[in-house]
Parts: sequence; C-alpha cells; structure tokens
Amino acid sequence: MGESGFFERAHDVVRQVPAGRVASYGQVARLMGAPRCARQVGYAMHASPGAAGGVPCHRVVFADGSLAPGFAFGGPGEQRRMLEAEGVGFLPDGRVDMARFAWEA
Repeated sequence: MGESGFFERAHDVVRQVPAGRVASYGQVARLMGAPRCARQVGYAMHASPGAAGGVPCHRVVFADGSLAPGFAFGGPGEQRRMLEAEGVGFLPDGRVDMARFAWEA
C-alpha cells in the first residue's frame, strides 16, 4: 500500500473519534492494523485537510496526553483550544486527562 492509501486509512479512523474524546497516534495505528506505525499516523495527520476538511486531527495526541508540538493548524495552543471547546479536560501539567477523555474504540 502506498503512502496515500495509508494516509486515507488513518484519516478514516480519525473521522470516527467523537467530539470530546481523543485517540493516541498508537491507538489509531493499531485500529488500522498497523500497530508499529504511530509515527506514520503523525505524518498522515500533518498532511490531513484538518477539521475543516472533515478530519478532526486535533483529537489525536500522544499516549501520555501530550499535544503535538508541531500541530499543523496553529500550534499546540490551537490544538488545546479546539479540544477544550469540545469539553476535553487537561491535567495541571498541560496534558489531556487520558483517564477521562481517551476514546474507547
């Protein structure tokens, strides 16, 4: 499968993450059947059309709840703003509260 096919599969999984929930890069990779490809999922999110294009990539975070420092659509501050607008809560250290807001796919 080529890169575009992988990216489209990643986008399809992320479209399923409901508002108010987050998924990790690794979780998306596992759901795609590519459990060792979390980094490639990151590339797919960076290349996505974003929420405006129907791919809510702001809902994908690191497994520990950290936000992507290179969030393509305005930086981690914008990613946090978008998540908070959906009701996602954060820990005092700035990470998403994964115990409460991780998507149970």
